[in-house]
Amino acid sequence: MGLRHVISYAFNRSKTVAKPTFARCWPFSLALNGVKIFLSGVAVGCGWQRFVAYVDVGCYYIVRVPLGYLLGFKFHIGGIWSGMISGTVMQAPILLWVTFRTDWNREVEKAKERLDKWEDKKKAPL
Repeated sequence: MGLRHVISYAFNRSKTVAKPTFARCWPFSLALNGVKIFLSGVAVGCGWQRFVAYVDVGCYYIVRVPLGYLLGFKFHIGGIWSGMISGTVMQAPILLWVTFRTDWNREVEKAKERLDKWEDKKKAPL
């Protein structure tokens, strides 16, 4: 975060673009992506890989790419980064909603059942 005014020049040499846009958007983007990645990891760890894949692909191809193109190239508002952030803004609440709506006691019971199946197989002779 301390290098946000310097690291932007790896992507753009223009001072008018690099300093204000990158320095302002980067901390928000970093925090939001961190939350999204954490929640994706929780969902994948619960065995919901297909759901996470649908959310990722849907938010990326239906929201991020088209909105980034429109905002960046057609309307010249905030650049491509704004479109990418808007897809993440959509993705994080979906994953957050699923995480809060989950019955974690039931998930623990399902995990115990899976572990018990493996424990039974260990005791059987090869």
